[in-house]
Amino acid sequence: MRCPFCAHEDSQVKDSRPTEDGAAIRRRRQCEACGARFTTFERVQLRDLTVVKKNGEREPFERDKLARAIGHATRKRDIPADKIDRMITGIQRRLETQGDEVKSAEIGEAVMDGLKALDHVAYIRFASIYKDFSEPGHFAEIAESVEKEAAPAPPPDKLL
Repeated sequence: MRCPFCAHEDSQVKDSRPTEDGAAIRRRRQCEACGARFTTFERVQLRDLTVVKKNGEREPFERDKLARAIGHATRKRDIPADKIDRMITGIQRRLETQGDEVKSAEIGEAVMDGLKALDHVAYIRFASIYKDFSEPGHFAEIAESVEKEAAPAPPPDKLL
């Protein structure tokens, strides 16, 4: 593993353990040249995914790009990082089981589903960019739909 500080090619693994959710291996490394310590994560990748964008372009799937998009939506929200990471891992696994190519719209919908279950404000933030809101009314519409879904159903005897 290349050292992020001095770019030396060799580093020594000092400690290795699974992450809390067991989806990755966390390794503490030390550079053999400069002695700096850093952490790396090793994840299982079932297959190489290609994302097919709306305009037909194809590009390799990047977990970090997905994490950044979700990070923008969840910024300043009180959501534990491990929940966000589990959501990202779940989305990636679901996409990997669908085949080698995945449409960007499928990724967007998977993120919307995950955020809706995780945090309504983050869901609305992501939706505003993903759905390309152009008017304030769009925010009101999606907020109303979230509020309706989140409201508890009235007891059956109150429906009549």
